[in-house]
Amino acid sequence: MTPEQTESHPLVSYLQSLAAREDRATLAALRTSLRQGHELEGLRVVLPFLSHDAGRRAEDDAVLLAGLFALYPEAGPASLAEALRSIWRPSGRGSENDSIEGRFMALLAAARSDLPIHLRHAVSLTAPSGGGIDWDDLYQAIRYWDHENDFVRRRWARAFWGSRVQELDSIADEPATA
Repeated sequence: MTPEQTESHPLVSYLQSLAAREDRATLAALRTSLRQGHELEGLRVVLPFLSHDAGRRAEDDAVLLAGLFALYPEAGPASLAEALRSIWRPSGRGSENDSIEGRFMALLAAARSDLPIHLRHAVSLTAPSGGGIDWDDLYQAIRYWDHENDFVRRRWARAFWGSRVQELDSIADEPATA
């Protein structure tokens, strides 16, 4: 653990333990909690990790994170924005990669109430890459999504569209194919 890293949130640690011991029943219940009207099913898993005076929003945030984790229980070092960037290759208009950028733009513009559907799509896009997601980072992003300073959205925008100098240099150094 580097000095700038912090310990995982106890909920994230617990979710990772579910995946490690392949607790399929609990993970299935958490996936179900992502469906509209089934959010309460995730409460039995997340409530032990919240303070007794946590409000509904904190409960909903934890259930959303747990449900997303259950979709793709792979941990990694990348924020969701970095994971999306790793599968996005900017190219000409109309390519499949434009849909990745489009999904990311829709995610950044999403109202809090629409966040679950946009995050679900984004997590599903990253699953085939196998890189994993930093679930603590995603939990923080969910919790502070609509903060007045927009620090989460700006951090993710920098992670997705930020400097590509090193990537572009490596592409330029590759031999041309005939």
